[in-house]
Amino acid sequence: MEELFIGWLKEYGYPILFLWSILEGELGLIMGGIMSHTGDMNLFTAIFVAGLGGFAGDQIYFYIGRFNKGFIQRKLHTQRRKFAIAHLLLKKYGWTIIFAQRYMYGLRTVIPMSIGITKYPGKQFALINLLSAWAWAAITITPSYFLGAQILELLAFAKAHWYFALPLAGGILYAVHRYFVKLENQFLQRRRSRTHS
Repeated sequence: MEELFIGWLKEYGYPILFLWSILEGELGLIMGGIMSHTGDMNLFTAIFVAGLGGFAGDQIYFYIGRFNKGFIQRKLHTQRRKFAIAHLLLKKYGWTIIFAQRYMYGLRTVIPMSIGITKYPGKQFALINLLSAWAWAAITITPSYFLGAQILELLAFAKAHWYFALPLAGGILYAVHRYFVKLENQFLQRRRSRTHS
């Protein structure tokens, strides 16, 4: 099964990378970097394709917000807090939040939808989104390309010692999640204190 999956990656690497990037998956970009390292992909083509995928994904979310405002308000009411944060960030930071939203855990799909709900110009969003997507792809794929040998060694170790690697990976993911939840709570507390002062 593993060999079959690797075979698919080698044969259909670019389409898979494009589709994976629509879903905003850094794991797919790291895969693209490793495959560029092994010679199964071209580094610059991988960055270009991944950037287009990331761009397409956020454009989809943006137009979901633009043309389905009522649906979002009805169906995503549990995400109201995140939408409120996204609106505040857009008002405070303007276009820079569009560029930076790919790195904001928990808000990556909410921010484009939230911006789509506003009257923000679609062409301006598309241009910033495209530049941001290519920067995101380059920032993620390039280190994976240069560190490809070390990543492959680490993956081989994790495969051989999965009983050790799984709890460690789970702990790291949990710590990252808690860190971003803490940042979000701090942001909301600061916002409340400014509102009351």
